[in-house]
Amino acid sequence: MTRAFNLQNGRKACYFDCQRQFLSQDHPYRRNKKVFTKNRVERKVAHLSFTGEQIRDWVEEFSPGVEVQLSLPLGYGCEHKCIKKNIFWELKPD
Repeated sequence: MTRAFNLQNGRKACYFDCQRQFLSQDHPYRRNKKVFTKNRVERKVAHLSFTGEQIRDWVEEFSPGVEVQLSLPLGYGCEHKCIKKNIFWELKPD
C-alpha cells in the first residue's frame, strides 16, 4: 500500500513525507507534527535493505521459466536481418 495522496488543486500524486520511515526510531523528526504532514507522527518501520551481494545471489538463483523459441524467417542472419515485410511490397501498379 502506498502512502501517496493527491494534491488538492493539481490532482497529481504526491509522495511527500515518505522518507521519515528511514530515520532511526528515536530521531526527533519522527515526532515532529508541525514541519511535515500536519498532526502526524511517523511510526512505520522501514523495510529491510539488501546488500549488492544479496541481490546478485538472488538474481543468479532466479530461473526465467520456459524459454520460447522464436520463429525467424528463412535466411535471417545469413542473407538479411529483416523480419518485417514492408507494406509497400504488396502495392500493385495500376
